[in-house]
Amino acid sequence: MSETIGLIGLGNMGQPIAANLMRAGYKLRVYNRTPGKDGSLVASGAVSVARSSETAEPRGIVLTMLTDDAGLENVCTQSASFVERLGPGGIHISLSTVSPAISRRMAEHHAKSGVAFVSAPVFGRPDAAAAARLWICVSGPEKAKNRVAPILKAIGQGTFDFGEDPGAANVVKLCGNFLIASAIEGLAEGFVFAEKNGVPASQLADMLGQTFFACTAYRNYSKIIAEKLYEPAGFRLVLGLKDMNLVLDAATSASVPMPLASLLRDRWLSSLAKGRGNLDWSGIALAAADDAGLNSPTQKKI
Repeated sequence: MSETIGLIGLGNMGQPIAANLMRAGYKLRVYNRTPGKDGSLVASGAVSVARSSETAEPRGIVLTMLTDDAGLENVCTQSASFVERLGPGGIHISLSTVSPAISRRMAEHHAKSGVAFVSAPVFGRPDAAAAARLWICVSGPEKAKNRVAPILKAIGQGTFDFGEDPGAANVVKLCGNFLIASAIEGLAEGFVFAEKNGVPASQLADMLGQTFFACTAYRNYSKIIAEKLYEPAGFRLVLGLKDMNLVLDAATSASVPMPLASLLRDRWLSSLAKGRGNLDWSGIALAAADDAGLNSPTQKKI
């Protein structure tokens, strides 16, 4: 594969995704707002560019892995953007966890330049990204999705198509993150309950992971919570709060009450207020321990 594609955003997920694309034979132009994150990629043959627009070739393909709605909108709408440089026949693949609304708005913006916008948010932590084991949700124009299918295959283990509505894949991604967040809170409360009754969390996690909670989300987060592996963060707690806010914003727009999502948002907000924003997002488990007195001076530390 000799095609040159662009990638904007070289954080915990962007870097391993870029590495897998290069292993698949793609040539890369890479850009990151904060310098210094492209060293290993450049050493492997990627071209580092000074401006995000320079990642694009006319009628080419650019991927973005950005933090939030504001970052996506800024890079797409700035003067002389990569979208304008792609031009008619170009494709932008957005891998980010963003709102359905921003994806729909960006699709309209891209159409003015003849560029197809494909939403392709991913499920998986950095280790899954490094192993090309991401699960990918995709929505957007059919012709564009067909063209980018080999690129998505190079970074993931499976792709699920949710039609042509550019916001649909983001709805699915937010649903998934809401359910994972619910699992994290449930595990946190269950493990604290077990520990205060003399049962080690690690033993409980081992049993649950081998029986009726034998799935990726529960197994991964059971281990993290039971062993308190909150640093280094695979997905920062502050970003978990961002996602819960996205869920609630989209739910409000659709007139969908989500009382559990409101509880989760407050759990993440409380954890952020306690200075835990750079821990892994599963670090909200510490809040359940706080509530049960396990982190107080007179109680056993958790």
